[in-house]
Amino acid sequence: MASALAAKMGLNSLRRKQAKNFNVRITTMDADMEFSCEVKWKGKDLFDLVCRALGLRETWFFGFQYDVKDTVAWIKMDKKVLDHDVSKEEPITLNFLAKFYPENAEEELVQDITQHLFFLQVKNKILEEEIYCPPEASVLLASYAVQAKYGDYDPNVHKLGFLAQEELLPKRVINLYQMTAEMWEERITSCYAEHRGRTREDAEMEYLKIAQDLEMYGISYFPIRNKKGTDLLLGVDALGLHIYDPDNKLTPKCSFPWNEIRNISYSDREFAIKPLDKKTDVFKFNSSKLRVNKLILQLCMGNHDLFMRRRRVDSLEVQQMKAQAREERARKRVERQRLEREKHLREVAERARDDLERRLIQLQDEAHMANDALLRSEETADLLAEKAQIAEEEAKLLSQKASEAEAEMQRIKVTAIRSEEERRMMEQKMLEAEMMALKMADESERRAMEADQLKQDLQEARDSERRAKHKLLEITSKSTYSVTPSAVPGDVMPPDLSFSRENLSFDFKDTDMKRLSMEIEKEKVEYMEKSKHLQEQLNELKTEIESLKLKERETPLDILHNENTEKGTSKHSNFKKHSSRSAQSKLFAALAPQWWNKLPHDARTAESITTFRRHLKHHLFREYLG
Repeated sequence: MASALAAKMGLNSLRRKQAKNFNVRITTMDADMEFSCEVKWKGKDLFDLVCRALGLRETWFFGFQYDVKDTVAWIKMDKKVLDHDVSKEEPITLNFLAKFYPENAEEELVQDITQHLFFLQVKNKILEEEIYCPPEASVLLASYAVQAKYGDYDPNVHKLGFLAQEELLPKRVINLYQMTAEMWEERITSCYAEHRGRTREDAEMEYLKIAQDLEMYGISYFPIRNKKGTDLLLGVDALGLHIYDPDNKLTPKCSFPWNEIRNISYSDREFAIKPLDKKTDVFKFNSSKLRVNKLILQLCMGNHDLFMRRRRVDSLEVQQMKAQAREERARKRVERQRLEREKHLREVAERARDDLERRLIQLQDEAHMANDALLRSEETADLLAEKAQIAEEEAKLLSQKASEAEAEMQRIKVTAIRSEEERRMMEQKMLEAEMMALKMADESERRAMEADQLKQDLQEARDSERRAKHKLLEITSKSTYSVTPSAVPGDVMPPDLSFSRENLSFDFKDTDMKRLSMEIEKEKVEYMEKSKHLQEQLNELKTEIESLKLKERETPLDILHNENTEKGTSKHSNFKKHSSRSAQSKLFAALAPQWWNKLPHDARTAESITTFRRHLKHHLFREYLG
């Protein structure tokens, strides 16, 4: 029983101890952190813990922001965290953000962590279009953001597409131009390449120096109404208060710098801005939301305090921070210069090493080439030795051939002498043949004369025969009985007169016709070969120019010629088709022998034979080719 009671008391005590702590998640622009806080902790306790964790000493710019209903609020430093209107569901989420902005980032922001947090917050507001940024400034700011993230530009590393997953430009700017992502990246990269040598801190500071000149930088806007009930916008920033039209957040209608404001009073949801100049009217306005009025009052008080603080001598803590920052930056500058020198020396050494390696490779190549040349020279020497040996053997062969040639020349001389003797014998034979030919010619003339004499004798015999027949007829007509010529025996006729017409006729059909046919066949073959060669040349030329032919420029004659060529019709075929001389030629060739035999003997001269043969050959050849 006692042990059970003790266990119950221990459990209650543990529950009380657990209830004294709660978990908080702090979200910065760089990372998320979780802390275990005591219930009694005020906002300053948690704020100091977070600042120590971040290493942040410029704490007066920052605060904890949380969402409440349709607006935002800030944790008060002198009030317990759990007493604020925050969600009690653990872990409680708070945003660690810059509440107040500096007038000049380069002069006021001392620590690198402070500068980095401002850079991330301003960049986010520009991308979310809470701060208006023109397109050209957006590209330049994007190039500094890339320099801060990636360092110096290296074309071998930062190739096209390395920014494809980065959010660098507001969507409004991207939609304003008909440009692809590659075109935007090309323009950002061209600016990024010019930032070579800048560190991350330098690039972030350049980003803030450009961004602080934008019209909406560091301004918190609140909807208000003046005494007449006109809707306006109140802008609170590090320089003062500004009044805007609801539709124009860039150009204020009027402004109240902090150094010209004597007092800001707030009562019953109404604000009154009292200028130092008593002649200037008091500007009064009100807001319908109490929570918004409290936020306006907090921002006015905080910005006014920082405005006055900037114009006083820096506190000892700030002076110490700035001195440490200068020393740290000087140390980093020296370190960076040392690194640059080492980098330069390393690059020089690497280039020298590359040169030496290239030189070594070149020397190795030259050595290989020299070795190859030596091997080739040795091979060449061997080849030359072989060629010398071959040349020596060839010289021996040539000497042997020269001896053989000398012997051959001697043999040829002997043969020439023999040939001379044979030539003389041939000449003698030729002279004998010429003599024989002359004798044969004389014999031929003699025989021709004999033939003429025989013809003459034959003619005389015929005349005698006619006269004898005439006398015989006269005798028979006078006699009482008739004697037929057949009764006279053939052997009664003189032997010299027994000639027949058939023996005197020329065998034209068997001799001349064969010779004519052979000549015609030969001429036809030659003609066909010439025609075939010409046709091949024409076809080849036609093939070469066919590709250059323009069909639309063909004349009617060209068209007809092409049709005839396709049909296979030619000039000779048309001639054969329409010629009627074929039958005549055939009839002439068939009747030629009979016509020749019917010629009188005295008309059968050599000239008539040649003329007849030419005419007959002409007709037969044309018919043969037809």
